[in-house]
Formats: sequence, C-alpha cells, structure tokens
Amino acid sequence: MNKLALCLALLLAPALSLAGCPEYLDHAMRKLHSKEEVNICALQDGRPMLIVNTASHCGYTRQFAGLEALHRNYGDRGLVVVGFASDDFRQEARDEAEAAQVCYVNYGVTFTMISPSAVRGADANPVFRALAEQSGEPSWNFNKYLVDGSGKVVQHFGSSTEPDSGTLTEAIEGVLAAAADPA
Repeated sequence: MNKLALCLALLLAPALSLAGCPEYLDHAMRKLHSKEEVNICALQDGRPMLIVNTASHCGYTRQFAGLEALHRNYGDRGLVVVGFASDDFRQEARDEAEAAQVCYVNYGVTFTMISPSAVRGADANPVFRALAEQSGEPSWNFNKYLVDGSGKVVQHFGSSTEPDSGTLTEAIEGVLAAAADPA
C-alpha cells in the first residue's frame, strides 16, 4: 500500500467504524473533570450500553458502587456502562473536582463518566434527548437506560431500581445474550 492510500485509510477508518452507530450517539463529549473528550459511538462500538444520569449529592449516589460492579462483571461480555453527570435535579456538586472525588475516589468508578450536562427538557444533551424520545425523560437521578448494540432502548429503569436488582440483571443478561447470538 502506498503512503497516500495508507494516509487515506487511516483518515477514513474512524468514519467507517462509526458508520453503523445511531446519530444520537455520534457526539464527542468531555469526560468528567478532564479535558479529554470521548465519542459516544466509539465508546459503544456496537455493544450494549447502560446509560445513567448521575448526581454526586443524591440519596441514590450510593448506586455508583453497584454500577461499578456491573461494569466489572459484564464489561468483558460487552456491556458498556456510562454515567452522565447532571444537575437537573439540583444535586450535582457545583465543582467538577468534587463530583470527580465522589465518583472516582469515594466509589472507585472506572467506567466512563461524562461532564455535567442537562438530561431533561429543551437543553438536554443529544443522547438524553433521543433516550427521552424512545422511552421518556429521567424522572430523577440514577435513571438507567439499557440500550442494545444498535442504539435502541431495550428498557428504562427508574432511580429506585438498584444496579444489583434481579430485574436489571435479567435485562442485561438478555441484551448480552442477544448481542452474542444475533440470529
């Protein structure tokens, strides 16, 4: 392969790998307390996702530990967990460094966390706008959207559904089984 062809292949590779990704996930978003951005399509890469709106000062904040357990338990099987920090319910730390402390230090979060953005209404980020169209807006912090590899919401769980609940576990097992055997 000549140098020009190699350069073109390298330039087009990201566009080609994201071609099957739904438009609503094709956005670069800044990671929590970081200058680094991540494209949600690249993060998903055709795999099932659990998308959660989070807040660092909420009665449900303890769910970070359970979400991290899901990430560790199911990550090798293809589940991508991603948290979207939000102050829509006025329970997110005003300072991103404090929010990062809660996530990364207090709860040991290693899954991707996105910097604070709106998850409801006209100002909602494009991911949550599309999730709302598919299955409704989050009614509070720690709503969980289980999305299949094509970007379709399989099931929406409210805040009171704990990450280790049988209902959520069963849904995750189902979407992973379907992803492993698409026939």
